[in-house]
Amino acid sequence: MSKLTGKVAVVTGASKGIGAAIAKALAAQGASVVVNYASSKAGADDVVAAITASGGKAVAVGGDVSKAADAQGIVDAAVETYGRLDILVNNSGVYAFAPIEEITEEHFHKHFNVNVLGVLLVTQAAVKHIGEGGSIVNVSSVVSRITPAGSAVYTATKGAVDGITGALARELGPRKIRVNSVNPGMVATEGTHSAGITGADSDFEAWALSTTPLGRIGQPEDIADVVTFLVSNDARWVTGESLIASGGSR
Repeated sequence: MSKLTGKVAVVTGASKGIGAAIAKALAAQGASVVVNYASSKAGADDVVAAITASGGKAVAVGGDVSKAADAQGIVDAAVETYGRLDILVNNSGVYAFAPIEEITEEHFHKHFNVNVLGVLLVTQAAVKHIGEGGSIVNVSSVVSRITPAGSAVYTATKGAVDGITGALARELGPRKIRVNSVNPGMVATEGTHSAGITGADSDFEAWALSTTPLGRIGQPEDIADVVTFLVSNDARWVTGESLIASGGSR
């Protein structure tokens, strides 16, 4: 039997990149998956198609995690479609670097609304349904440890996510719900490539490679496998942890 047979999972921001890889990995282990997207319905539909083609179960559900009604709707869709909810992966996130002179209120609120408020709103909706043995994983970032220049706002949001993880692990522990975060290092995704963060001509990727002991850029599947471990019974004695998955960069 697969590790997650009979479980139902919500993965936010799952239309591409790390979120898509997580959705596919959880489905491959037997979970029924809600593939959330904010704007790319086509991307989410492609993820669902890939999962169902491999014999899994998945449905695409739109919603902006930074809005309470949408967050509730994402969770409601899981319960209405599959009858329960066992796993939540808070993966939705935005990122843009800016020096202190260029930080604006819009830049600040966009990052905190999605990366921090979104985690709280979806979790708030989900814990109404997640029971004993359930698991929540927040996708944070190694930037909360390495604090790169020009990332003050983004790094602040991921520091907040790490703090939320610890606080909710204590709050939900008595209900036997585990809460952990995974903190990726540099990962090659559609988003990082289009932003020029990764790619053959990227100075940032060159710097990341020089500081990564394992000598390569991460792939979405590298993070998905860590998340699969954290939500499975293999990690039954793990909660309140921020697991760095960065190839040794920190």
